[in-house]
Amino acid sequence: MDCFSLPVHEALIIGIIFYKLWESLMELYEAIKTRKTIRDFSDKPVAREVIERIISAAFLAPSNNHMREWHFVLLDDRVKRDKILLDTISPISAKGALGIINRWQLKDISQRAMYLDAIPKQISMLRDCACLILPCFRQYSPLLKPKTLSDLNNLASIWLAIENILLAAAAEGVFGVTRIPGETERARLKEYCQIPDGYEIPCLLALGYPAENAKRAAQVEINLPERIHQNTW
Repeated sequence: MDCFSLPVHEALIIGIIFYKLWESLMELYEAIKTRKTIRDFSDKPVAREVIERIISAAFLAPSNNHMREWHFVLLDDRVKRDKILLDTISPISAKGALGIINRWQLKDISQRAMYLDAIPKQISMLRDCACLILPCFRQYSPLLKPKTLSDLNNLASIWLAIENILLAAAAEGVFGVTRIPGETERARLKEYCQIPDGYEIPCLLALGYPAENAKRAAQVEINLPERIHQNTW
């Protein structure tokens, strides 16, 4: 029996179900398309229930060992946040940023522009965001001394969770940026925030509503057929 031979009310219900599924799918793709990296935040707060909804999306991500051994430290004490940032991150000026990207020998115009904007904002983007999160994940072996690729499974899993956070945030009209801490910075963050032994911090995750003048880097154009290889490269 197909939907054309069903009673009208049953066919209507099936139609509504398929429409809702299609609508949910479109919302997912819209969140993916909408997500963007923002380093200039407004002072508008993000409601606690919104933050909790966003973080709850992390726990829907796949994890390598099924246990989702993730915790999230919210640095919402502004005084403590400022102290941590000033004690752990050295500011870099626009001139300093230019010197760095020249040493990196970057050639792509959009890539250079992105770094010229991003590097001097490493402190301000973390200081000014409405919500600063330290994602923490369980790590059973030395993080930077993996013996096999499998030793990085926990690191890979937490980044899946972080991507879920960024997509859920975009669906809420909230955007963000990540900063990968250096080794000294990571150690100080763990000490300041009393992160237990056996847990690691993959990044600092800043979330908030964009400022009116928030800048977004021009995206590199990708030719999809050139990136898909059939059976062999």
